Amino acid sequence: MTATQRRGRKLMMTPGELDEFLATERTCRVATVSADGTPHVSPLWFVWDGDALWLYSITRSKRWAHLRRDARLAVVIDAGREYDELRGAELSGTAAFVGEVPRTGEPHPELEHVERLFAHKYFGLDALPHDGRHAWLRLAPDAVRSWDFRKPGPPQASPPVR
Repeated sequence: MTATQRRGRKLMMTPGELDEFLATERTCRVATVSADGTPHVSPLWFVWDGDALWLYSITRSKRWAHLRRDARLAVVIDAGREYDELRGAELSGTAAFVGEVPRTGEPHPELEHVERLFAHKYFGLDALPHDGRHAWLRLAPDAVRSWDFRKPGPPQASPPVR
């Protein structure tokens, strides 16, 4: 990761907090751009391997078509309902297409660990069933920004005015 977060350092997650957050959250939102510049955001399941975010995308999706033309993307993963519970991360960079398209399960050493993580996280299985409709994208982020509004603690009440 090359970009450094300058603002909001007090709210920023530590590397360990970020790893745990990305390992446990289930849904991200992926932002891409069409040829005419129209933004497109879609939800997607993912796994984090400690270095890269892995996205298992339908290959006939608008997202896939956009990334084939321009592989730059941004991804947001967030959680929390109330203001002082909000936390999340934005990762951006260029997607790499990994493995066959669509994925049918041909042996691919780079995908072995990722597919085990994904199968366990979403299906409670040891191996990922392949449907011939999805393929893998890897985002080794150029920039990561994170926030955890639980860190500063609850807002303090102002003292009464006399």
